Amino acid sequence: MDGEQDRLLPIANVGRMMKQTLPPTAKISKEAKQTMQECATEFISFVTGEASDKCQKENRKTVNGDDICWALSSLGFDDYAEAIVRYLHKYREAERERSANQHEASGTDRGEESNHESKQPVFKVPGGLEFRVLDKGSSSSFTNPS
Repeated sequence: MDGEQDRLLPIANVGRMMKQTLPPTAKISKEAKQTMQECATEFISFVTGEASDKCQKENRKTVNGDDICWALSSLGFDDYAEAIVRYLHKYREAERERSANQHEASGTDRGEESNHESKQPVFKVPGGLEFRVLDKGSSSSFTNPS
């Protein structure tokens, strides 16, 4: 059982995400959380496997965001692929800006970290969720503003 639990997403995280999309008074059963945990884990594995197959055919070892978008689309999840492509574009844009701001603040053109606290970009995706780009070592976060 421990081996299976290791491959699954943390149930507390799954429950939190589910709760954010429901009315405040709604309850979620343990069975519902476990079912969603299994489904979400399987979905991630399914999409990642498809992206990995593409990378292997192209003799690449690293799966990137574009590969995930391609896999979503090739598996028939075009609506999700379009949303993720938009997010990926905004994420890369924010990373370029953040990098430029760090270089400007540190007075260098190299990728050295500065003590300058950059403002964290926020990306909104369908469903009312917000994703924040965090510095390395920080926990990822998303919020539902409603």
